[in-house]
Amino acid sequence: MGQRKASTDGDRKVGRRALLIGGLAAATGTAVLARDELARLWWRTPGVEKPRKEGEVDYAGARWVAASDANWRRADRPDDFGIDTVIVHVTQGSFDSAVKAFQDPGHKAATHYIVRQDGHVTQMIRELDVAYHAGNRDYNERSVGIEHEGFVDRPQDFTDEMYEASARLTARICARYDIPVDREHIIGHVEVPGTDHTDPGPHWDWKKYMRLVREARTAPA
Repeated sequence: MGQRKASTDGDRKVGRRALLIGGLAAATGTAVLARDELARLWWRTPGVEKPRKEGEVDYAGARWVAASDANWRRADRPDDFGIDTVIVHVTQGSFDSAVKAFQDPGHKAATHYIVRQDGHVTQMIRELDVAYHAGNRDYNERSVGIEHEGFVDRPQDFTDEMYEASARLTARICARYDIPVDREHIIGHVEVPGTDHTDPGPHWDWKKYMRLVREARTAPA
């Protein structure tokens, strides 16, 4: 491009009224940001938390079985940590062995949900709270983890009932937190930065699963 000519409009000094209006807008924006930050800090204050009921589930189709307190951290999401991701896991074992592991304080890990091969859903940690499932603190704080009964090298373990039940669960989580139904926000454990896990593995049918999630997301409640 050639040499730029000075524009009288572009070089015009900003008037006092424009400064006042601009300052007001900036102050308003700052006030909104400050209010949001104060809300986040409020929910991080010790002793401040949302009302809870023992045994309450976040997903109507789930049965509650509590994980060990050592395998998750109390929080008040999404007020203290926003939720924008669902992480898909595979248990590498039976449903019963996964439940037992998540109830073991020495295991140091658990997901929010486990989906059995017959489609049964068990919730072990409230979505309010941070589950130790991703192997990455940032992803733990911003995600909901769902385990699926089976082994990564056995495609027969991923039944239609499992896919359908899990898709309905994921669709409800996405609706609750306004999470986009796409592969940037619904990911496998293997896709979490820094993880050494390979699940859900090469036999997990992402195309089928995402189609089912979209169908469940748009279906009447």
